[in-house]
Amino acid sequence: MSLLHTTAPAFKLFNTEKKEISLSDYKGKNVVLLFFPLAFTSVCTAELCTIRDNIAQYNAANAIVLGISVDSLFTLEKFKSEQGLNFDLLSDFNKEASTQYGSLYDSFAFGMKGVSKRSAFVIDGEGTVRYEEVLDNAGEQPSFDNIKATLASLA
Repeated sequence: MSLLHTTAPAFKLFNTEKKEISLSDYKGKNVVLLFFPLAFTSVCTAELCTIRDNIAQYNAANAIVLGISVDSLFTLEKFKSEQGLNFDLLSDFNKEASTQYGSLYDSFAFGMKGVSKRSAFVIDGEGTVRYEEVLDNAGEQPSFDNIKATLASLA
């Protein structure tokens, strides 16, 4: 199921400060949604720390970065704090956003079911999906170059 060039599915999720965040809160801004399997795992940590270290580039592109996983907001709060992440992490504990975005593993490592697939979406200020990358292999990271190129095309 491709969402490319369609209106991004709306969602309301809680961030690590226990504040409800809605996609519509960012109308007029570009949004980079990064679904990731599990906090504290090596590839997820590397991916989100890459974003942290390059956040100025996303800010310069008028983009908000949101990390989303099925972890509880309490787990995400500890992960964000330990890694010094400088963008919101949202808990999709009920798996609604992950399902809407086609970003949910039926079966994951250790027999876990319903874990977010590593995925990246760029949504423009009007709410249209301009880039999508849903990875079946959780060991891979999305193409940050493609994400940045998409953001540059929206400037």
